[in-house]
Amino acid sequence: MTTNVREVMTRSVVAAPLGATFKELARLMHEFRVSSLPVVGEDDSIVGVVSEGDLLLKRDPELLEWHLLEGPHRRTDRRKALGRVARDLMSAPPVTIGPNATTADAAHLMHEKHVRHLPVVDERGHILGIVSRVDLLAAFLRGDDAIADEVAAYLSARLTDPSTVRVEVRDGVVRLEGEVERRTLAQRIVDRVRLLEGVVSVDAQRVDWDEDDTVQPVSPVPWVGF
Repeated sequence: MTTNVREVMTRSVVAAPLGATFKELARLMHEFRVSSLPVVGEDDSIVGVVSEGDLLLKRDPELLEWHLLEGPHRRTDRRKALGRVARDLMSAPPVTIGPNATTADAAHLMHEKHVRHLPVVDERGHILGIVSRVDLLAAFLRGDDAIADEVAAYLSARLTDPSTVRVEVRDGVVRLEGEVERRTLAQRIVDRVRLLEGVVSVDAQRVDWDEDDTVQPVSPVPWVGF
């Protein structure tokens, strides 16, 4: 089973217009207990994101002082520290994701872009919801029986005789025991099971194989006489 972003996202989203003042942004974050706000343009499509980190730059005294030699990162931070409205405070372009992306895609994007939330948008950039790190953790609440059933279904489709591998799941940890035809097949099974929703880890130490097809056979060297 693959979970899409639309299934775990929060649909009620607090957004701010480009002209929202610093204090309005701070009030919205405080009132709705959110750590970031999507910023929308006149057509209600997302144009940026303001985070609590962006607002807290105003508390950094070093950023309020002009330096002759400033790198691009410091210039951006200083612009935000001096900003008064969302247009000046936001990070743009925003990092977003579509509703049909998988939760695995969302987790990868969050890690790659170093963000804690992802606005979920349609093809026109209109906000449909927002997904957070804690939303993605919901997949790990999946029951052990449901995970075991999906692993068993996968083995039935992958193995000639699925009864040769036994499956046990406890607290999201999948334990496999038995025998398969080839070593590479065993590894592919482990790799695929590890990607299933709710799987914490896979223990396959007790899986054996008939043929180790990772070892290349050595051709005999012909004897040369003198």
